[in-house]
Amino acid sequence: MYVWPCAVVLAQYLWFHRRSLPGKAVLEIGAGVSLPGIMAAKCGAEVILSDSLELPYCLEICRKSCEMNNLPQVPVVGLTWGHVSQDLLALPPQDIILASDVFFEPEDFEDILTTVYFLMEKNPKVQLWSTYQVRSADWSLEALLYKWDMKCVHIPLESFDADKEDIAESALPGRHTVEMLVISFAKDSL
Repeated sequence: MYVWPCAVVLAQYLWFHRRSLPGKAVLEIGAGVSLPGIMAAKCGAEVILSDSLELPYCLEICRKSCEMNNLPQVPVVGLTWGHVSQDLLALPPQDIILASDVFFEPEDFEDILTTVYFLMEKNPKVQLWSTYQVRSADWSLEALLYKWDMKCVHIPLESFDADKEDIAESALPGRHTVEMLVISFAKDSL
């Protein structure tokens, strides 16, 4: 497990908005080491961490991250994108869904948005705060967002002080452009 640059950027966004987090219901999907979810919990949000039910090792990493950060009260649930499970059905309405670098494999994009859509049906005002690393100019969420009646706002990294080299960069080889998005329902009635 590794803390990817996207997680650091999303944690910075949470820190920048920390005064709005106390009491908010926050779910992190694809949490891994859970940096954004841990940050949200430390800022007073009511956090639930999740990773794939099919990857028990990842769920254990989420639990260890909570223990290491003195957050034993933070629940960890197994949610597999695109699958309706008892844990998914039992989730209370969320205010914010966190997703750091989950838009990694294009074949997962629709399963992720299907899961997010289900959660948006529980609370139509919920927002998905997502960071992703640009890996290919050919990959786009636009058609899927339209299909699932969602809209997306690009958040410039400099607007929340995440454009610094020590935040959005990585020592790993290759290109590491990180983008920040806020996704919500596109419905005009909201």
